[in-house]
Amino acid sequence: MNMNRRQMLATSAAALALGGSLRPARAAGVHADEIVIGAHLDLSGPAAAGMPALRNATDLAIAQANAAGGIHGRQVRWIVEDNGGQPQLAVRAVQKLIRSDEVFALLNSFGSGTNAATMGQITGSGTIAFAPWAASAVMHQIAGGDPHLFTTVQNYNTTTQRALERVIPEWGSQRVGVIYQEGPFGDLIRAGVNPALESLGMTVTEEAAYRPGDIDFSSQVARLRAADVDLIVAGTIIRETVGVMTEVKKLGWDDVNVLTAIPGRSTIVARLGGEDVEGLYGIGGWRLHGEDTTNEEAQAFIAAYREAYDSVPDENAANAYSYANWFLNSLRAAGEDLNAETFIAGANATTHSDFMTYGEQRFENNHAMPEMISIDRVEGGNWVPQTDPF
Repeated sequence: MNMNRRQMLATSAAALALGGSLRPARAAGVHADEIVIGAHLDLSGPAAAGMPALRNATDLAIAQANAAGGIHGRQVRWIVEDNGGQPQLAVRAVQKLIRSDEVFALLNSFGSGTNAATMGQITGSGTIAFAPWAASAVMHQIAGGDPHLFTTVQNYNTTTQRALERVIPEWGSQRVGVIYQEGPFGDLIRAGVNPALESLGMTVTEEAAYRPGDIDFSSQVARLRAADVDLIVAGTIIRETVGVMTEVKKLGWDDVNVLTAIPGRSTIVARLGGEDVEGLYGIGGWRLHGEDTTNEEAQAFIAAYREAYDSVPDENAANAYSYANWFLNSLRAAGEDLNAETFIAGANATTHSDFMTYGEQRFENNHAMPEMISIDRVEGGNWVPQTDPF
C-alpha cells in the first residue's frame, strides 16, 4: 500500500493521462430518483481486516439519509470496488466506477498509494473525490489544487509540528530522536519534526528509518538509545507503534518519552500493545468514544451500528460515519440542481461538527480546518487526554 514519492507521482501521472481521455461528466450519477457514488477499498489486501468497519459505517450513514427521504428526494447508492491495496488495481476499479457506473463522487476511498494512483484520474474526469483516506497534502499535490478534491484527514506534518512545539518545552526534552517509515509518510513526519525543532533552536539528535512491512525495530530503538535521546518521535502506524514501544520496554528504557504521530494514536494500539504501550504518548486528531461514553450523539451511533452489524464500532468506523455525513450535508447544501459545481459551492458553504470533532470545521482550500489536536497517553489500556484540544 505504501509507495515512495517518485512512484506515487509517476503512477498518478499515468492515471491522469487515462483520466484525461474521459469527458468531464459533472452531473454523472445524478438521476431523477438516485445519486450514484462509489469508493475503492482494500477488501482483499493487507488492510482488509479493517475495511468492514469503514464500509459498514459509511453504509449506515447513507442508509439513515435514505430512510429520512434521501437527498432532495433522491436515494443515494454507494458502489464499492476492491483495490486490494494495489495501485494498479485501484486504477482499474476507478475506471469502472467512472466509465461504467458513472458515479458522481467517490467517498471514503482507502489507501495512500491507491488514492495517489487514482486521484488525477478522478479529478481529471470532473468527479468529486471526498474524504480519501490518505495523506491530504500529497493528495492535493497530485491533484494540482483541483477543486473537485475535498480532504478530511489531518496533515501529518502540521500536526506533528504543533504537537512538538507544545510538548518539548513542557517536558524539557533536550535530545530528540525520530523513527520514521521510508517513503511519503515518513517524509511528512520529518517535515513536521524539523521545522518544530528549528523554531525551538534545536536539531534532531538521531534518526532511524524502517521499511514498510518491517516487524523488528530493535536496531532502530538501539540506535536512538545509543544517542541518549530523551524523546522519540515515532512516525509509525499500528503494528509499528507497538513494535517500537515493545523494544523500549525490553531495554528497560524508562527515562524516555515516546510520542507517536496521529496514525499511531489508535485504540487498536492500546488494545494490542497491552502492557508494552503503557505510558505511550500520541497525537490525537479526533475524539475517542468507548461503549461507556456519555456523549449522546456517540451513543446513538454506537447503538445504531450495533443493531445493524451486531458489533461495536471502532474509531475508524466513527470517522467514516462522520466524513460520510459531511458529504451528505454537502449534497444537501448543493440543492436540487446537483452537479459538480453546485456540490463544490455547497461543500464550501457547510460547517461540520459532531461527536468525533474537537470543534466546528469547514473547508479552507478544500481541506478540513482547523486541524485541532490533543496530546493523549495510554493509561490502563485506554488513551487518556493530557491536554485540551489546541
